[in-house]
Amino acid sequence: MTAFESGNKDKAVAQFTGSRNQAYYAQAFHAIGESRHFVWTVNRAALLLGPIWFGFRGLWQWMLAFTILETFALILIGRGLWADLTQSVGARIASIEIQLDLRKEQLETALAEGSNSVAALRRNIEGLEGIIAQAQSEMLEIEAGRFGLFLTGLALFLGARLIMSVLANPLLARSFASWRATRQRPQLSPFGRLAVAVAFVLGIHAVNYSFYVFALDVPFIKSFPTTADIRAYAVDAIEDAFDFLTIHGDGFFDAISFGIRVVLDALETVFVETPWMVVAAFVIGVTALSANVRSAVIAAVFLAYIGSVGLWVLAMQTLALLGTAACISISLGIPLGIYSARRPRFYRVIRPILDMQQTMPTFVYMIPVIAFFGTGKAAAVVTCLIFGMPPVVRLTVLGIQGVPASIREAAVAYGSSEWYLMTRVELPLAAPSIRAGINQTILLSLLTVVVASLIGAKGLGEDVLEALQYASIGQGLLAGLAILFLAKILDRIFMGKNDGV
Repeated sequence: MTAFESGNKDKAVAQFTGSRNQAYYAQAFHAIGESRHFVWTVNRAALLLGPIWFGFRGLWQWMLAFTILETFALILIGRGLWADLTQSVGARIASIEIQLDLRKEQLETALAEGSNSVAALRRNIEGLEGIIAQAQSEMLEIEAGRFGLFLTGLALFLGARLIMSVLANPLLARSFASWRATRQRPQLSPFGRLAVAVAFVLGIHAVNYSFYVFALDVPFIKSFPTTADIRAYAVDAIEDAFDFLTIHGDGFFDAISFGIRVVLDALETVFVETPWMVVAAFVIGVTALSANVRSAVIAAVFLAYIGSVGLWVLAMQTLALLGTAACISISLGIPLGIYSARRPRFYRVIRPILDMQQTMPTFVYMIPVIAFFGTGKAAAVVTCLIFGMPPVVRLTVLGIQGVPASIREAAVAYGSSEWYLMTRVELPLAAPSIRAGINQTILLSLLTVVVASLIGAKGLGEDVLEALQYASIGQGLLAGLAILFLAKILDRIFMGKNDGV
């Protein structure tokens, strides 16, 4: 390193760490940067301040981790020194002593009256006295372990502080290297970082000590400060909102249900009423054209299994349900993905909605689906649609945004219009990603078939549900394998030659 580079680095270190510690950190960073191995240094400030030092230096993730470790150690120290470790045992002894006093009074009465229960009462009293003696022995053992608890906490605390002091300089050097590359200003000033770190660390320690060490009966700490009225009001507000939408949007939801039923009934007529040989030949032929002959042979074997175990009609009903959900998901998802790829702000708005659709349990959003569409096939299709549409939207956006900017610029330079750019440049290049999104949408829709059977969907899901109700292992496995084989066939068709067998 030249003198000029060294001087620039010293100035950067001074700006990053503060002029007071410039020489120390410049030397430490130089030693860490020049060595290929871990450099053992001890940062006395980190040793003294612990997690607060990491917060002051902007290493927030490490501050959180070390705060957890140090909190555990301090709790052990506090419980070893001040906590009432025998509180629960003492309360149990007090309760037993009340029973013992009562039994002694009953014994005196029985002796005075010459009752036959004297022997039983004496045995009961002896048993209670034995329990008290055992509890008192337990109290002595707990008290004897107090010092060991303190030593364990102290060792853990000192070990944690030693680890912090050793890791401080390497971690700060890594942060310095990142800062030097970007020169991004921190969001808080040094004083602000120190104030936040002190408030956070001391606040965590204070709350934990009050609860685990001193056992203070503070309702605000023991349980979240809320009331049952808030939850009741929220439930009533949601129900009122859904009642309003159900009443005033009845025509809208009926129109959607009608459109879904038209498509679904048409597909069911095609798949169920058409002779099985025609459907099987069509599926095998499409698989051969899309993938290869080997995939077509495997599809034929899968279809033979479905038919031989008597699940052909149920499988075709499932295929119709899946086809309806997939057609709607794809016809809505791809245009929405294209629009989102061209308008990042819009995509930032709908991305949390897509996250919610994929992460919320299916049983949860089945509730509003039933409220709006009732039970039946239409509600089952909407359920599959909600869960299955996000992948095609996301992967369409990913595919279009992944088109190199140089290709776009070249197409525009040659006079391409927006429509030509999208249809002849962006979509062909994004086709593998879009195809993967379609594949994921179909497979995820197929996963909801069993759940959708709870709200009236026909097909293989209904067979699985019935097997669950009656614990029929054979019936459930046969239907489950049929669903698996349908998924494999559709995967081969839509992934084509890009997917191996």
